[in-house]
Amino acid sequence: MNERVIPQTRGAWHETVRMHLGFLLLGVMCLAASLLALPLRVVLPRTLSKRTGRQLIAVVFRVYLRLLEFMGVCRFDLAALDALRAAPATVVAPNHPSLLDAVMILSRLPTTVCIMKAELVNSVFFGAGSRLAGYIRNTPLRAMVQAAVDDLSQGNHLLLFPEGTRTTRFPVNTMQGTAGLIAKKAGVPVQTVFIETDSGFLGKGWSVLRTPKMPITYRIRLGKRFDPPQHTADFARQLEQYFKSELAHAQLPDFPVSAPPT
Repeated sequence: MNERVIPQTRGAWHETVRMHLGFLLLGVMCLAASLLALPLRVVLPRTLSKRTGRQLIAVVFRVYLRLLEFMGVCRFDLAALDALRAAPATVVAPNHPSLLDAVMILSRLPTTVCIMKAELVNSVFFGAGSRLAGYIRNTPLRAMVQAAVDDLSQGNHLLLFPEGTRTTRFPVNTMQGTAGLIAKKAGVPVQTVFIETDSGFLGKGWSVLRTPKMPITYRIRLGKRFDPPQHTADFARQLEQYFKSELAHAQLPDFPVSAPPT
C-alpha cells in the first residue's frame, strides 16, 4: 500500500512545482517585457510603438506556451488561428473558459489589439507592455468603442470576449452586445472562435493554489464568420445561441469551477 501511495504523492508534488514554476515564468517574462517596453514607448513613434508592442507580446506569449509544453504542464493545438493572420480587419470573438485564453490567441495573432480590464493596464506586469501595444481599456464604454473602431479601421484584428468575463455557466454566459456594436460601427465581420479544454484550470472559481491534473489540453477551432450586424441586441442573442449549439458537446469543464470535495 505504501509503495502505491508514495509515487502518487511524488507525482502530485511534481505537478505542484511545475504549476508554480509556470506562474513564476509568466511573471518574470511579463516583467522583463515591461522593462523593455518603457523606453520603447518613449522613443518610438506611436504607430511603430503599437506594432512593436504587439509583436513583442506575441513573442513573449508564444515562448511562454512552448515552455509550458516543454515542462509537461499543457498541450496546445492552436494552429487554426494561423488562418486569421492574413484576414482583413475582424472582431475575434472567442468563448472564455480560462485566464490563458488571451495568451493563446495573442501568441498567434501579432497584429491584434486587445480590450483589457483597466486594472490590468495599470499593473506592474502587464501595464507597460499593453500601453506600448496600444491595448484598449474596457472603461469608459464610449471611449472603448471608439478606440476599437479606430484600430479596426487601420486593418487590425480586435480580440474581444463577448461574454465579458470568464464563463460561469456551461457552455457560455449571456452574450453582451459590445462585439456587435463595435463590428457594426467599424463595418467589419465577427469571427467566432471556440476554445476547448479538459480542465477548469484558471477558470472562474479556480483557486490559484489548486493544482490541476497535467498535462492540460487546449484546442482552438474557428467557427462561423458573421457579417457586420445591423441590430446589436438581436446579434447578441444570435451569437449566444450559436455558441451554445457549437459548444454543447465540446470538451469543457463544468462552470463555475469549484474545489473538489475533501
